[in-house]
Amino acid sequence: MKISLCTITFRHHLASLEDIARWARANDFQGIELWGVHARNLAYQPHRDADWLAELGLYVPMVSDYLPLDGDGEALRKKTVDLCRLARHWRAGKIRTFAGSRGSRDTPADVRRIITARLREMSEIAADFGLDLLAETHPGTLADCGSSTLRLVAEVDHPAFKLNFDTLHVWEGGDDPVAAHAAMRPHIRHYHLKNVRSRADLRVFEPANVYAAAGSREGMTPLFDGKVDYQRFLGQLRDDPAVEASLEWFGNDCFNVLRSDRQAIKRLRSRDDVLLRTGSF
Repeated sequence: MKISLCTITFRHHLASLEDIARWARANDFQGIELWGVHARNLAYQPHRDADWLAELGLYVPMVSDYLPLDGDGEALRKKTVDLCRLARHWRAGKIRTFAGSRGSRDTPADVRRIITARLREMSEIAADFGLDLLAETHPGTLADCGSSTLRLVAEVDHPAFKLNFDTLHVWEGGDDPVAAHAAMRPHIRHYHLKNVRSRADLRVFEPANVYAAAGSREGMTPLFDGKVDYQRFLGQLRDDPAVEASLEWFGNDCFNVLRSDRQAIKRLRSRDDVLLRTGSF
């Protein structure tokens, strides 16, 4: 399993990509998931590219952005092409967006048809660039629960349309992450890993709060301290070298939390390997 950190973690920090990259490599991260706005701003620094990052032993697995599926069609196509070009600049294989801006129960059938048709068109654009387009499992979208997410994949019906499996949000939607993962796995190309203290704290991840510099971070927890059972969930992923996942930390004390979570994932694997060798299961 390849583990990345997300530059969105540093949205309110005065930290350069070079500083983040050197720290990531020193702390056993394999990649850096670029937030779309960061990728666009870095376009003005041509010496910062995939080759530069590779010299540090890192890569960009995905550029994560927000395509305006509800807006003007031509503007959507232009933004998708621009995002694909940025992804190619970093040799990322994936771009990420959200499946609309309303939950599945609140989306009329005609609006759902428009969203799925646009996702299909964006998938065609991504495929022309040799990329996959990933929709994230997330509340307030058509991928807010397992049944709607699988229906969405069938409706879009394009080989370049895949999923970013946000484990916490799958749990938030009422599905067991392990069971949902088994059903969705053929369509998953990336994972976001984060946790929360309790269901009562889930509002801390609402966009209006997360993106606000003065927003609350109360209820965000390190990966193995929250309600989602990551020891159980990661048990099905940790030995697969093809799996790409990102630690998506939005809280305070980011360097220490990311370091601790990365080490905890390594210890989880090491402990199970020891148990396997000694026959202690």
